[in-house]
Amino acid sequence: MKTFHLAAIGATLASAALVAAPAHAGSTEGKWQIKVLGSAVLPDGKISRVDKDLIGLPAGSQTKANNNGVPTLAVEYFFTPNISAETICCTSSHHVTGAGPLAGAAIVDHAVLIPATLTLKYHLPLAGGIKPYIGAGPALYLWLGERPGAAAAGLGAARVRLSNEVGAAVQGGVDIALGKSGYGLSLDAKKYWVNTTAHFTTAGGVEALTTRHKINAWILSAGVSYRF
Repeated sequence: MKTFHLAAIGATLASAALVAAPAHAGSTEGKWQIKVLGSAVLPDGKISRVDKDLIGLPAGSQTKANNNGVPTLAVEYFFTPNISAETICCTSSHHVTGAGPLAGAAIVDHAVLIPATLTLKYHLPLAGGIKPYIGAGPALYLWLGERPGAAAAGLGAARVRLSNEVGAAVQGGVDIALGKSGYGLSLDAKKYWVNTTAHFTTAGGVEALTTRHKINAWILSAGVSYRF
């Protein structure tokens, strides 16, 4: 995502904070909100660039990452009734398979993704306890446990490493209060712009293949919330 787009979103949220804070200074809602969600993690996984190829990939080779469903915990702090910061905690396991000439080939197995995310959010209170929101912020993709798939191992790859990288995320959603209990329902969608580089090395430590991949995942979530 272009830097000036993120800056524009940040400026919009900051302006909204200055306008909204005085108008709701008397709010009695709690400053903390916890959400327990079910999330669909929908990554891309396409090759965007080949930096090194000592094994001779067929022309037009491509890859894709599988989707996964995981539990997610979100923790949110409200600076004002309209402005909050949120972080999420989840892990999602994925494998990467081939497409095009590599269709069906197992490239990477058991790559565990931790999408560490921090967003600044603006909430718009509506009648009936309905609060739609938008947000944006930085994201760090951390990869754990990745190993070569059968096809990559058959070509001599003994190890694979996916690079941890920083990118950006935007989100939109809605919180729906269930009366005055503090409990509610939540729907959320996050779009990420974060890539990774896959380094495939042989048993002798030679890097035989280096590919750049678009991850750019969607995380779609629904669940319950509690504000206190």
